[in-house]
This record gives sequence, structure tokens and C-alpha cells, in this order.
Amino acid sequence: MAGHETHYILPRPTFDKPVKLLIVVSPYYKDIADNMVAGAVSEIEAVGGTYEVIEVPGALEIPTAIGISDRSANFDGYVALGCVIRGETTHYDTVCNDSSRAIQLLGLQGLCIGNGILTVENRKQAEVRADPDDQNKGGGAAAAALHLIALARKWGAQTKGVGFKPSSDSYRIA
Repeated sequence: MAGHETHYILPRPTFDKPVKLLIVVSPYYKDIADNMVAGAVSEIEAVGGTYEVIEVPGALEIPTAIGISDRSANFDGYVALGCVIRGETTHYDTVCNDSSRAIQLLGLQGLCIGNGILTVENRKQAEVRADPDDQNKGGGAAAAALHLIALARKWGAQTKGVGFKPSSDSYRIA
């Protein structure tokens, strides 16, 4: 079963300055959401980070809330948490694809986002993935955001040797 394969997990990043994350969660399936938040909080606290949690109605609202926060608040990164369980209609496909696509677009704009929106066939799959003592996908999403923050800080701090920068004695156009 794929759910119990072993895989490599990157070591936790370290930070010389504190990190602050926003956990955006859809509590549509409250017990699953609570487990995912617990996993995310544990991962953030393990690196000495702080966090805030906001709730939105569904998975489709998660990227919008992250976008609003990016324009209005001051977070280093974001953890997107929710759960979409396949139903009888194609609404499942729309919610899964559109929420994922929107989060990816925000990431490509430079936001550090860990995507922990579960897309599963049934409740049992969700429960296993959300459980902090099992697959801990909430913790994994927080870890992804933390790794991206570390990467952004590493590259954001570089001022020499990055791209083209004309020297001070280069030709000047009058």
C-alpha cells in the first residue's frame, strides 16, 4: 500500500531570525482539519516559529485568503489546510484542481506556501493522512512552507553574484 511506503524527509530548516506563518484552514470536516492544524503547529513550533490560524468556508477560499493576507499582513509564509472528499458529482474535480492551481500561482509569484489540502476518495483516507501520528500531512505542509521560507531568505540575502549588475565604472548614457 502506497500509504505506508518509506520516503526521505528533509531535515528541518534552521532560522537566525524568527518566522511567522499564517495557517489558513477550511474546517469543513472539523476533526480532520483539527488534526492537520495540530500537525502544522507542532512543526512550526519545532523551529521556534509563531503562527496565526484563520478559518475559511471551503478549499476554494484558501488561496483567496492567502492572497488577501499577502497584500494586507506581514507573514513569512502560509500553510493551506483542508480536505476534499470525492462525492457523486464533478464538483470534487473543480475544487481540487482550482484550489491547487490558485495556490501554485501564488507560489510562482513568490509566496512561500505549503499545500496541505487533502484530495481523497473517502473519509478513512483523510483520517490517516491528517493524523499527526500517522501521515501527518498538516505537519508536512508546514515543513514545505518552512523550507521555502529558508530558501527565500537564503536567496533574498544574496547581493553579489546574482544576475547582471553593471559595475560602477561602466559606460553611462548621457
